[in-house]
Amino acid sequence: MKDEISTQKFGGFSAFAWWVLSYTVIVIAWGAYVRATGSGAGCGDHWPLCNGEVIPQDPSVARLIEFSHRLTSGLSLVFVGVLFFWSTRRFEKNHPIRSACFMSLIFIIGEAIVGAALVLLKLVAGNDSVLRAVVISAHLVNTFLLLFWLARVVYLASGGRSYTSINPRLKLNLRLCMLGFLITGASGAIVALGDTLFPTESLAKGFAEDFSPAAHFLIKLRIWHPVIALAVTMYILIQCFALPRLFKGEISQRLAVLVGGFVTLQLIGGIVNWLLLAPLGMQMFHLILADITWIALCFWYFGVGRSQGGYA
Repeated sequence: MKDEISTQKFGGFSAFAWWVLSYTVIVIAWGAYVRATGSGAGCGDHWPLCNGEVIPQDPSVARLIEFSHRLTSGLSLVFVGVLFFWSTRRFEKNHPIRSACFMSLIFIIGEAIVGAALVLLKLVAGNDSVLRAVVISAHLVNTFLLLFWLARVVYLASGGRSYTSINPRLKLNLRLCMLGFLITGASGAIVALGDTLFPTESLAKGFAEDFSPAAHFLIKLRIWHPVIALAVTMYILIQCFALPRLFKGEISQRLAVLVGGFVTLQLIGGIVNWLLLAPLGMQMFHLILADITWIALCFWYFGVGRSQGGYA
């Protein structure tokens, strides 16, 4: 296996991989709802049990929200496990799909570990510690890496090609795009936490709080996310325009347009979220759009070599 690993589509396996990726995005969005509604402590500091019970007998609204998130997250772990088990039966040991499924399983387990840490360390509800901010941002990075590997499974199972090498300049530029998006997402997770714990009444008051020496560190950090987001968006848009011209190919150009459209929409969504003072609906929409944009960026990274007619 040198350049093209596979151009074959894998029927039911491909469809199931798409399902797992889509379902995972929904679970991620529901997790944001848990955080935004302050329901993370709905099951107390018990894990994996909910308030010491397998199934809560007299649940409050917060407990129902948290318990449903644990249930859907558990199913996500099961689905990724099934995907990996299926890949071991369908593909030879060194097949890239099998490797991508294994990495997906590693990162979904990482999601469970981080989720358990948030509960057991009581980094939920009104906790405004530095540790919670660090864990929340690490959680976001782990989530994006999980989506990266699930997207790779989908890409390969849908007929995409895997390459053993790629033009160094192209690889560097695309990796910088992805690294920048990861940093933007991590800073956004911290800002979302700050918006939840310290909601503001108006834009003017929010500005004053951002630059107040007495403000909580989560409030002071809010100003950095839009700055980072704007810089990274501009960089990605430049690459979306430049790379397809340097490395011509129909698929590369289409993926560049797709990524450019999504990052632009994401930036607009962030501005609207800021203007509306981060209402729950906009926070969830902003996160879902970030997940979709990240997946599109991953597909661009995977597929750009394919547009070179086998050149890697």
